[in-house]
Amino acid sequence: MDQIIVEAAPRETRGKNAARRVRLTGQVPAVIYGGKGKSQALEVNAKQLSAILRSASGHNTIFKIKVKDLEETAIVKDWLVDPVKGHLLHVDLLRIAMDVRMRVKVPVHTFGEAQGVKLQGGVFEMVTREVEIECLPSDIPTEFRLDISDLMIGMQLRPTDIKVDPEKIKILTDPARVLAHVVTLRVEEEKPAEVVATDATAAPAEPEVIKKGKKETEEGEEEEAPAAEKEKKK
Repeated sequence: MDQIIVEAAPRETRGKNAARRVRLTGQVPAVIYGGKGKSQALEVNAKQLSAILRSASGHNTIFKIKVKDLEETAIVKDWLVDPVKGHLLHVDLLRIAMDVRMRVKVPVHTFGEAQGVKLQGGVFEMVTREVEIECLPSDIPTEFRLDISDLMIGMQLRPTDIKVDPEKIKILTDPARVLAHVVTLRVEEEKPAEVVATDATAAPAEPEVIKKGKKETEEGEEEEAPAAEKEKKK
């Protein structure tokens, strides 16, 4: 496979305005770190990095980052994309050594039709879409593919179902983590309508008790007033 080389240049200025000017030239602000070198701010060819991220190996693609006459082996560690336009806004690059084991995340894809879906009417769900592994850069797989054909309702696939060469690749993801499974179709039960009590023996509610009591009280006060006046006259 041909070695991928990404052109880059040192980035002298920082800040939002400077980053915006870098993007207008077809470059993307970046930083490279790790390994034995110091962290360095760069401006990197945006088209080349976008092509790498869209490739089959994606962010695990190993390439050479060329700054003037110096070339360093690197991978994309992290990146930021404009949520509206989809353009790269910033990229973190990680220096790597081909003889040093490293940790990366690899996507998990499935194929086949689960028997639990075909015969039992179940639903297939993908729960975890990537696993973390440790290996040499040259041994990083593009993806892990798992056959789901034998899955029945209640059965799961876990990291232990991924077949790897233990001398080359160590799976770090929790072996109990569910990657995919087949479950029964969830049906939401309708809540029963509230039943209105129609007991004929129930005592009828007294209408406007408070209002009547208030009226009676007021009338009582009006009737008691003349009696008090009579007492005064006596």
